[in-house]
Amino acid sequence: MTARIPAEVRRALRIAGALVGLATALGACTHTDEVAATASIPDDYRLRHPIAIQESNRSVVIFVGQSRGGLSAEQRADVMGLAQIWLQEGTGAIVADVPVGTPNARAAADAFREAQSLLTAAGVPSRGVTLRHYHPDDPRQLATLRLSYPKISAVAGPCGLWPDDLGPSIKDKGYLDNKPYYNFGCSYQRNMAAMIDNPADLVQPRPETPAYTARRSEGFEKYRHGNTSTTNYPEADKAKLSDTGK
Repeated sequence: MTARIPAEVRRALRIAGALVGLATALGACTHTDEVAATASIPDDYRLRHPIAIQESNRSVVIFVGQSRGGLSAEQRADVMGLAQIWLQEGTGAIVADVPVGTPNARAAADAFREAQSLLTAAGVPSRGVTLRHYHPDDPRQLATLRLSYPKISAVAGPCGLWPDDLGPSIKDKGYLDNKPYYNFGCSYQRNMAAMIDNPADLVQPRPETPAYTARRSEGFEKYRHGNTSTTNYPEADKAKLSDTGK
């Protein structure tokens, strides 16, 4: 004997089934206008190999022999040059790495004292030089006196990365679309970054310098008297070719 389902239960089941069917239909028709973004390599070499501004070290290496008691003339010039550049671009103290426990340790200490006196004479304050001792890992290598300091520099790269083959291939989408290869423009960006004197020029222009008042006043006086304001260069005629033989 089969049990009979009440009318109220049958009505509730029909409503539930209708709601499930409606939800399924609406879910199948749901769509979105959002576009899935995928990572890609920029076509512009300036975006693919950007020039970054970061802090790096500038250093001078001084080779000191075991029996040497000071700096040579070229080494003194290197130290003075380092001091002058540090006054312009240094962002931290000059760190002097002096070897210890090596055959030339005493000579290196004497060389450091002479280098420190040269730095002081060039305008580097005493607190601007930090002494740091070290021992070389390789005993066969000559221990050197190193002077270094941090500075702001522009860098790009690394270059020489070839993720795809340059030859024709159906797997290389860049070749099929006639796009530049990945390493294109990297050496240009790296060389440009190395030649930049002030990395701040990549971010903002420098302020204008004051006008040369004496030269401007002379030009105004010529203009006020009705004379030409151009400059005469008598030595320019010396570069002309001779008229002999014409």
